[in-house]
Amino acid sequence: MKADPEERALRRARWAITAQIAVVVSLLVAVAGGIAYAILLSRQHAEADRTLARTVELGPAATPPGCVWLFTPALHAPASTPPAGMPIAGLAATVPAPGDVHTERRPIGGMTYTIRVENRGGVVSQAYFEELYQIQDRSSLVSGLVVAEVLALLAAVLCGRVLACRAIRPLADALRRQRTFVADASHELRAPLTRLHTRAQLLARRASGRDADDLEQLVRGTRELGEVVEDLLLSAQAGDRPEFELVELGVLAEEAVAAEAVRAGESQVRLAVSRERRPYVVQGVPTALRRVLSALLDNALGHTPPGGSIEVWLGVPDERHVELRVRDTGVGFPSADADRIFERFARGSDGDGRRFGLGLALVREVVTGHGGTIAAAGRPGAGATFTLRLLRADPA
Repeated sequence: MKADPEERALRRARWAITAQIAVVVSLLVAVAGGIAYAILLSRQHAEADRTLARTVELGPAATPPGCVWLFTPALHAPASTPPAGMPIAGLAATVPAPGDVHTERRPIGGMTYTIRVENRGGVVSQAYFEELYQIQDRSSLVSGLVVAEVLALLAAVLCGRVLACRAIRPLADALRRQRTFVADASHELRAPLTRLHTRAQLLARRASGRDADDLEQLVRGTRELGEVVEDLLLSAQAGDRPEFELVELGVLAEEAVAAEAVRAGESQVRLAVSRERRPYVVQGVPTALRRVLSALLDNALGHTPPGGSIEVWLGVPDERHVELRVRDTGVGFPSADADRIFERFARGSDGDGRRFGLGLALVREVVTGHGGTIAAAGRPGAGATFTLRLLRADPA
């Protein structure tokens, strides 16, 4: 069974939280391991330097500690055969004056040595410290850190998954309750809306003249409301977007204008459609686009005073797009609010406390979901224009 978008989003959020926790824990373990390795390396080098300094100070008369070789111009200690490559003749030049000390680390015969060259009273001594056991200690530490990193990563993934599920559970419950509410409300509204639509149809058939026209608008309005309820119910049940189909935007515009004609007449606002007699076909969801046009006209009627006008214009600016404009002669808005009016419950920038509500924000979401754009332009007292642009579809 295919998961709905909300469930997929929650699943992605759980894994994202788990991954973030795992990354943080892994980084902490890696940083701690790096610090431990640096401390061990520093202490090993310091210990080697102290051992060599003490060996040179005691001289060949004393047996040097294990892993240490001491060379002077006269003899070397211990007396056994030294490793090949020792001593290095060129190092004597690094300490030309009495009291000079030179320390370095270099590989000799496949092994790394710490070397101390010291000029003591004109006698140059070379002491070599073999780092075999130090290298083994560092390798053991690295192996332990790798094991610790793997165990920490596994523990972090497990704990992160548990914490992520706990953190997301309230959101999942809220989404589930929201979907249940929408489904229940839509289901409960369906029956009375169906009865209302049926009775309006019967009255429209019996009426004549102006009453028939008004009742026909009532029938259309109840049908549109029923379509909205059906969309909500399908969305709550399936969670997927409705399938796109060919939509004649010009017909939707004329129907939307006709539906608002009575309200516009009562408000003494002239409402008209300006279009060429050509198809304006786009891909979309008819009910959603119808709600977009209704919201734009509702916004225009709400801000246009008596005696004003509202024009719905349709055109084809190029071969790829269909453009629809809703232009009114209402109160307008500051140009600085051209983008903010599409935000949910945004307030105007002119200090009058004006709120733009939710309708225009939903309009932009629907238009964006159709792959289109919507823009607003206006000036205070000079009306507003909303320009909707959608991809054009081939009527064939």
